[in-house]
Amino acid sequence: MQKPIIAITLGDAAGIGPEITAKCLAEPQLRTWCEPLVLGDLGVMQDAAERAGLDLRFTAVAEPVAWRGDGATIGIVDYANVDRSTLQMGVMDPALGEAAVHYTRQAARMALANTVQGIVSAPLNKEAMRAAGHHYEGATAIFAEEAGVTRHAMILVLGEMRLMLLTNHMSLREAIDKVTEARVYERIMLAHEALVEQQIAAPRIGVSALNPHAGEGGLFGREEIEEIEPAIARARAEGVDAIGPVPPDTVFFKTKNGMFDLTIALYHDAGLGAVKLLGFGNVVTLLAGLPFIRASTGHGTAFDIAGKGIAGHENLLGAIQVAAELGARRLERGPQAAAQS
Repeated sequence: MQKPIIAITLGDAAGIGPEITAKCLAEPQLRTWCEPLVLGDLGVMQDAAERAGLDLRFTAVAEPVAWRGDGATIGIVDYANVDRSTLQMGVMDPALGEAAVHYTRQAARMALANTVQGIVSAPLNKEAMRAAGHHYEGATAIFAEEAGVTRHAMILVLGEMRLMLLTNHMSLREAIDKVTEARVYERIMLAHEALVEQQIAAPRIGVSALNPHAGEGGLFGREEIEEIEPAIARARAEGVDAIGPVPPDTVFFKTKNGMFDLTIALYHDAGLGAVKLLGFGNVVTLLAGLPFIRASTGHGTAFDIAGKGIAGHENLLGAIQVAAELGARRLERGPQAAAQS
């Protein structure tokens, strides 16, 4: 199987991104999965490798399409946009937020041009990004803007378990108001398309209820009857194997036992609470609805431990493995795979 080129964006240079990227690059199995290509600042990466006690050698790359490593060095697109004389680990800096946004945009453009077969994002800092004048909720919005799509969602992956949220960072009151037939249907269809793209045959999608006991026939709320059930019926009429609404106190027990390939939770804590209980620190996030592969960690910049050499890199390594596996499948299917996504 041909190895895909996976672009690894460095994220916020004041966080743990450079350190965990360096630690991943030192793992021998990584080069069996993919050809890594770092997008960031060469000096920052060299400093991070030195602090971690790693002997890594980098080659500056101008054109990713021409890059194929020799096994001895690691390719890096050096944007030289970090002033290391003023860099303070663990301190928010708008200039570093600007740099992280730039890496993200460039990665998206490379993926759209198919010069890389996947993207993995080290964490960026939302406060630094906004202080630089970029009012995005996170990297997801940047990728969606570059791809020109409005219909997208995050999938959280933990082993064979996958979670998609109907709503994310908002109040519970606002989230309840967004449980509509149209939104639930859209998420079901987006989940189905993403699973098919991942070559999962006849994917099964579990849809969580909102209310206790799935509303108990309207006794505890009518959202299931008026919004969720019609959305499921509409998707099933189009050949999608959507099941539910499943009571929220049992849906993840059934997911863990393999009943569903993906579960849709209706609000943030209903889904994240279950997934983090089962695998805190091991959750990989994928973006669905984009014409390219993008994976990232389930954690942030961890400013409190940045620069101390103690950050665990297993989550980022898992994200690289997931992106590499999906990127390799696209290479197998040929150059039209991305265009058909």
